[in-house]
Amino acid sequence: MRNDVQQLLNGLFLGSIYALFALGYTLVFGVLDVLNLAHSSVFTMGAVVSYSVVAIHGGPFWLAAVLGIAVSGGLGLVIEYASLRPLRRRAAPPITALVSTIGLALVLVSLIEQARGGALFGWLWRDGANSVRFPRGSVPEKTFRPFGLTLDVNKAAILVVTVVLVVALAWILRRSGAGRAMRAVAENPRAARYMGIDVDRVMAVTLVASSALAGLAGILYGLAISDISPYIGRDQLELRGLAVLVLGGMGSVVGSVVGGYLLAIAEVVALLTIGSNFRAAVAFGLLFVMLVVRPQGLFGAARPERS
Repeated sequence: MRNDVQQLLNGLFLGSIYALFALGYTLVFGVLDVLNLAHSSVFTMGAVVSYSVVAIHGGPFWLAAVLGIAVSGGLGLVIEYASLRPLRRRAAPPITALVSTIGLALVLVSLIEQARGGALFGWLWRDGANSVRFPRGSVPEKTFRPFGLTLDVNKAAILVVTVVLVVALAWILRRSGAGRAMRAVAENPRAARYMGIDVDRVMAVTLVASSALAGLAGILYGLAISDISPYIGRDQLELRGLAVLVLGGMGSVVGSVVGGYLLAIAEVVALLTIGSNFRAAVAFGLLFVMLVVRPQGLFGAARPERS
C-alpha cells in the first residue's frame, strides 16, 4: 500500500512536467491554430543547454536554467520567422505549417546529435552515451520521509513551480493587456488587426512564451528523471503532450494542467496494475478514447471557423 502511494506521489511530479509541456502546445494552438511539432525538440534543447552549462562549463544551476530557458525562447522566434510566418503570409494550407515544424524539429535534433560528439558549442555526452544526467550536487539534494514515504525536495519544488506558473499564466491571459490581445487574435485575427492589434507581434510573443515553457519543462525533466539525450522530447514527451492537449481540451489552459496530471496518474495506475510494458500505451489509449467519446476534450468547446 505504501509503495502504491509513493508511486502516485511520483506521478504527481511527472504530471507537473507533462502539464508544463502541454501548456506550450496549448498556447500556440489557441492563438495560431497550429500544432507546433518542433515543440518537443525545443524541450530537448532546454535540457541540453542547461546540462552543458553545468557539466561542461562548470556554471551554477540557476545560470544554466536561465540560459536554457532563454535559448528555448529564442527558438520560438526561429520557429515563427523561419517556419510559420512565411507560410501565413502566403495563406498556405494548415498542413504545410505542420510539415514545416516537423522539418524544423528534425533539424534541431540533428544539431543536438552533432553536439553529442563535442562538435558544437563544446557540448559533450560522456563516453558517447545516449543519456546523461546533471552532476551530483548541481542542486541541493534533500529528502524527507513523512509517513514512510520518500519526498524529494527537488521534485516537490517542480510541483510548486508548475502551480505558480499556471496561476500566473491564467492571470496574464485573463487580466493583462497582452493576454487580452492573445485572446482577441485567437478569436479572430482579422478583427484583431482592425482593432489595431499587431497580430504578428502577438503570435511571435506567443511562440516565445510557449518555447520558454518547453525549455523549462525539459530542464525540470532532466533534473527529476536524470535522463537527458537528443531524443527525450520525441520519445518521452511528444505523444504524451498531444494526448494531454486532446484530453484536457484543445486551447484550454486549465485542461492542459488537469490533463497532464490525469495522464501521469493513469500511467502510474497502469504500472501498478498491468506492468511497465503497457505504460507507454496509456497515452495513446487515452488519446483514442477521448477522440471517440468527447473530441473537444474535458474542458474544450467546439471551435468556430477562423477567418
